[in-house]
Amino acid sequence: MKYDAIIFDFDGVLLESEYAGNKQIAEYLTGIGHPTTPEQSMELFMGLSSGAFIAAIEAWIGRPLPEDFHAARAEEDARVLAQGLEAVVGAVAFIRGLPSGLPRAIASSSSTDWIRRHLDHLGLRSQFEPNIFSGREHVARGKPAPDIYLHAAGVLGVDILRTVIIEDSPVGVAAAVASGAEVVGLCAGSHCGIGHDDRLRALGAHHIARSFDEVAALLG
Repeated sequence: MKYDAIIFDFDGVLLESEYAGNKQIAEYLTGIGHPTTPEQSMELFMGLSSGAFIAAIEAWIGRPLPEDFHAARAEEDARVLAQGLEAVVGAVAFIRGLPSGLPRAIASSSSTDWIRRHLDHLGLRSQFEPNIFSGREHVARGKPAPDIYLHAAGVLGVDILRTVIIEDSPVGVAAAVASGAEVVGLCAGSHCGIGHDDRLRALGAHHIARSFDEVAALLG
């Protein structure tokens, strides 16, 4: 390995959740009179957490969200937590093939409960525990601020400059680049359409990978 540690985003990097989640958001917004496609939802909201996520949606529709938005999101989250979602192609084998002594963490905008329960579905929780970090829970500023990545590196006890981060969203890549780490923009998930790689590269991703095989080659 060329690096002292590896940090992963979660949704869209290890878990095929981005398209499904943004499809639900788009359908809800369309249903309340604000036509939105899944692609627009991903472009505008993907990677954001908590207040920034809500603020971005309200800016898009030009008004406060109805109260039932949160209930609709909670119902969808409960459904997928119970049923599980697929891993991004190649993710499970890649994680299991990492050197056993290599420090690794997940640093995501999702809650730690969401991450842990889906890691259980994927059979990967033991690969990361206890180094599972949430921008909602562990830092004051979520992505695109770099804080969650700096926090993860600090807990791992590694130099962020000797760390590689695997990210898939524009907001996440911006955060990762700002942290000072080496950044791989991953375009392996079903949500990564034409031009997604160009967006990540324009935000400063040092490398683009379209599969976990390409990630493995980049990391040496």
